[in-house]
Amino acid sequence: MTRTNPGVLVICAVLGAGVGFLVDQLLTTAGASTFTPGISMAIVLALVGVVVLAFAIPIRRVIQGRSQARIDPFRAMRVVVLAKAGSILGSVVGGVAVGFIVFLLTRPVVPSVESMGTTIATVVAAVWLVVAALIAEHLCTIRRDDDDHEPGPDDPGAGVTPSHH
Repeated sequence: MTRTNPGVLVICAVLGAGVGFLVDQLLTTAGASTFTPGISMAIVLALVGVVVLAFAIPIRRVIQGRSQARIDPFRAMRVVVLAKAGSILGSVVGGVAVGFIVFLLTRPVVPSVESMGTTIATVVAAVWLVVAALIAEHLCTIRRDDDDHEPGPDDPGAGVTPSHH
């Protein structure tokens, strides 16, 4: 499995910002009030970041040999996939919240402190989730051994199966 590409996270954040700005623009055009994420959104994002790290730390201890516990490889893979999903989710939600902030700051009316505060808290929590997820992904990564090399088309032994006599 490959590591999360920072370019993907940037693209997700930019697309999320566009969506956030567009949603508030459409709501305002329709005569409704702008969308403001609740403080619970920030709390949940921050807690997800903590949980992802909590799942990754025992795996790292086993990888480094500091624990004698045995980790199921499928469990480790699930944690890595959760970390990848967390980083993408954090970048999208953070981008949407940034889009809300940009929309509010481009209006002639000064936004309320409450709406700006919860939206900024959502951005901070989303950034925390991305950072925690990337750290968790790193913690679950094992060093590639020389034995892990898969023969390619240029290798002299490619396509040859070893004999087990």
